[in-house]
Amino acid sequence: MTALRKLGSSDLEVFPLALGGNVFGWTADETQSFEVLDAYAAAGGNFIDTADVYSAWVDGNKGGESETIIGNWLKARGNRSDIVVATKVSQHPEYPGLSGGNIKAAADASLRRLGTDHIDLYFTHFDQPEVPVEEIIGALDELVTAGKVRYIAASNLSPERLQDSLDFSDREGLAKYVAIQPHYNLVSRDTYEGPRRDIASRTGLAAVPYYALASGFLTGKYRAGTAVDSPRAGGAAQHLESERGRKVLAALDAVAEARGAEVATVALAWLAAQPTVAAPIASARTVEQLPPLLAVAELELTDAEVASLTAASA
Repeated sequence: MTALRKLGSSDLEVFPLALGGNVFGWTADETQSFEVLDAYAAAGGNFIDTADVYSAWVDGNKGGESETIIGNWLKARGNRSDIVVATKVSQHPEYPGLSGGNIKAAADASLRRLGTDHIDLYFTHFDQPEVPVEEIIGALDELVTAGKVRYIAASNLSPERLQDSLDFSDREGLAKYVAIQPHYNLVSRDTYEGPRRDIASRTGLAAVPYYALASGFLTGKYRAGTAVDSPRAGGAAQHLESERGRKVLAALDAVAEARGAEVATVALAWLAAQPTVAAPIASARTVEQLPPLLAVAELELTDAEVASLTAASA
């Protein structure tokens, strides 16, 4: 049985891979999504990450499709108490921004779609700098006090606003962020390393990185002269054009071959080995894509392997 990881200062314990819900209702319909969710849970997975906006960018969608599918799955399987559900606020077309009133209204809408009475981990998705942190934290604290949210967290927040939020929570004795969701992977390190990670390390925040596989580039399926049929192919393939991307891919290939592991597993294992990281996020639209993601729970890289990947990605 894979050991669960404690999420920051909370009492949540999570599988070392968070299953991304961005594909549910987008590239995976409800039937496919249920299959992926079933396979993830069967492997011991218990941490699902979504957002109220997923997937409003699809023609005909309104936003909230991912939450609805996850809610339907939780109801069908009767396993709500076994799953840590994380969702986010600020980007839903009907509930934009981080005003206090909007945060509370959006949370109620997410609860309805998820078919649950509480959200385990509620993230502010993208910051709205003109809204005072006092208003944001105040609204989030009300949700925690009401039992609608267990813990709060932040994504896409400047180090300054993050520190201000933590200081305000401490000063007023209000709910306090326990996790941060940064853009972070082997080809995007400065999006987290530095001031953000310093704050997380100093204050005990757990990191749950998104774009953990750089839109698929770090799966190793994007190679020179190879075409990949994916909605995210353009963004992933651009890394092949950089020397850093090519060096990272070569280093991943070497470790993967030595360990008999998939390239994606090694890339996730590097993230999982980084200070403050509790669980990287990765998504799968089919069951066949899951095994190399799940395998991160069993692959512990040596110090030398971590160092070789770190050097290649410098």
